[in-house]
Order: sequence, then C-alpha cells, then structure tokens
Amino acid sequence: MKKMLFTCAAMLIMGSVNVFAEQIVYTPVNPVFGGNPNNAPGLLASANAQNNYKDPAAVNALAQLTPLQQFNQNLQQFVLNRIAASVTGTIIGANGALVPGTITTTDFTIVVSQPVANGPLTVTTTDRNTGQTTFFQVN
Repeated sequence: MKKMLFTCAAMLIMGSVNVFAEQIVYTPVNPVFGGNPNNAPGLLASANAQNNYKDPAAVNALAQLTPLQQFNQNLQQFVLNRIAASVTGTIIGANGALVPGTITTTDFTIVVSQPVANGPLTVTTTDRNTGQTTFFQVN
C-alpha cells in the first residue's frame, strides 16, 4: 500500500511539472563556414595581430630606397593623385554624374562611353606607351 501511495504521489508531482526542451543548433562563427558576415572584420584583425610574417621582397624593396628616392616616390604619387583629381573633375558633370567623352594625357587615353542609352557607362583607360587597356563599368 505504501508503495502504491508513493507511486501515485510521484505521478501527481511529475504530471504537474512542465518540461520544455529545445533542439541545440550549432552556428559557426567564421563567415566562410556559414557564420555571421559581421564577424569577418574581427576575425581578420585577430589573424593580422597574430601574423608575424613579413614579406621579404617588400621589406627589401623599401630598405633599398634612399630617403631621397622615398621622397621622390611620394612626390610622384602626390602629382599623379593631383592629375587624377583634375581628370576626374573634367569627366564628372555638375550633378556628380560621369560625362561621356575622351581625355588624352601624355601617357594615357581615358574614354568614358555609354554604348546603350540609359545603360551603364564604360570607362576605358589605355596606356599609350604599351597599348594595354583596362576598363570598368558604372551603373
């Protein structure tokens, strides 16, 4: 009788307790493996902080330049940036949109074209010395 009473009491207690369970789902951290893409900058920063490798070619190239050569290289980059800003000013209209046309410098020819009306603009840059071209489209 005691055993039956104990079993009934246990069933009453167990019956009044609600038990909830949920499936455990693994979510990777790394976006390469399906994780949140917002984790990428943090993972890259962590990897770069741990990376002690220095490219010997880059270190040697910089070490071989004298201060005068480094200054000339910086000056050349500054002049090229100013020229690029000037060219950009001539191919961008007042409303900020690219204007089709051709710009010719000593070394480069830059052609902004719009092959299809209301289509993307194509910017083609040609090196006049080597004939190599590169292009990109602006939608």
